Amino acid sequence: MRLSPFAPIDRWLAPAPDPARVAWIGEHVFAHRGLHGPGVPENAPSAFAAAIERGFGIECDIQRSRDGQAMVFHDWELDRLTEAKGPVAKRTAADLGALTLTGSSDTVPSLRELIDQVAGRVPLLIEIKSRRDMHIAPVCLAVRRVLEGYRGLHAVMSFDPRVVHWFARHAPLTLRGLVVTEENAKDAIAAIKRHLALWRAKPQFLAYDIRDLPSSFAASQRARGLPVASWTVRNPELRARAAEHADAPIAEGAGIP
Repeated sequence: MRLSPFAPIDRWLAPAPDPARVAWIGEHVFAHRGLHGPGVPENAPSAFAAAIERGFGIECDIQRSRDGQAMVFHDWELDRLTEAKGPVAKRTAADLGALTLTGSSDTVPSLRELIDQVAGRVPLLIEIKSRRDMHIAPVCLAVRRVLEGYRGLHAVMSFDPRVVHWFARHAPLTLRGLVVTEENAKDAIAAIKRHLALWRAKPQFLAYDIRDLPSSFAASQRARGLPVASWTVRNPELRARAAEHADAPIAEGAGIP
């Protein structure tokens, strides 16, 4: 592989992690939003139970409730996954915890409830959702409070370099990853932007869009010791691609082995 001209700066501004700390990422299949399917909604306690039963790691999504609690929910709006309407962030944790997820008897779980359910039996990849106009410290603090003292394998990750940087600065013992999608942007400006995000975030692993693999950026970071998980692996062809170009699949549906 040709050495990237950014390699020296990568090593300086985003040092590779201790291999022993990150080895577990490559040792697991991660169920994307839990092991969900008909009658078992995504990011639901039943989906997490199914993943635990099969020994899969769990990938989940976190947002902050109005009263500052870390809640497990993907969409910004409640509409797709519940009978309620409107933004997740406008509801209290108690309000959200009382909402039933469509097609099931599950209710919206908090991160605290999730880690109590998992209890260290399988690893967790916790994606923290953000928007460009958000102050990220409140949601990061909400997650950190829950994770303090949790001894099971876990890591946080985000598309937002600010979130990953926050954990590098304020919770350095928490493993942290940068979520990346190239969106077919392969030119020099896009490459520079990816490296700027890397240098800002200082991640210890990457979670990479499977549609972008193989990727010279992902390959160069993987070669220097950052594990690469890949999302969302939805079929056997993508599973084979992840096996060749990444260390772990984040999978659902027919992508689950």
